[in-house]
Amino acid sequence: MPVRTAAPGSPRAELIADTALALLAARGLRGLTHRAVDEAAGLPQGSTSNLARTRQALLEVVVRRQAEREAQVLTPDELPDPAAGLQSLTDGLALALHRYLTDHRDLLVSRYELALEATRRPELRAFYDATGRQFRDPVTALLRAAGSPDPERHTLSVVAWCDGLLFSCVAGSFHASVPSLEELRAGFRELLKGMLDG
Repeated sequence: MPVRTAAPGSPRAELIADTALALLAARGLRGLTHRAVDEAAGLPQGSTSNLARTRQALLEVVVRRQAEREAQVLTPDELPDPAAGLQSLTDGLALALHRYLTDHRDLLVSRYELALEATRRPELRAFYDATGRQFRDPVTALLRAAGSPDPERHTLSVVAWCDGLLFSCVAGSFHASVPSLEELRAGFRELLKGMLDG
């Protein structure tokens, strides 16, 4: 029986993408192969190749799914309201980081794997950066609405602070420590107050 091609957005395509993300987090890039995805997903051999013929195509599927999954860490009604001021921004960002560290650690590991691979593959770099803008741009808009005098520069500082904290608590020297929600709020208050009141 021939294997049907999985259309992007179909349940099979999502299964393949989610399985690939899980393999990436568990085994690293060397363990991410078309055959391994088929086996781990319990699909007929060739299913992943039908969705993504090349390794580059498979990596793009994974980056796209990574972005979709990360966008679900906060529901739309939990996103900070730019009109609500600094407290809303602090609460929203702290909640997102806390959820990553408590419920979505594998997503962080797969993100780091993809980021490193993007440094070696220019074609993946462009794709990875395009999906990354989906997250940076809203942060810039929130900072601008909160009164930042230099929202683009401040976005870099916020993203770098978040990335550093997440990496330290997932793969770095603080991997056994998960800051509490209140500790994260305090960190964001200090960071944002320095930017917006300075």
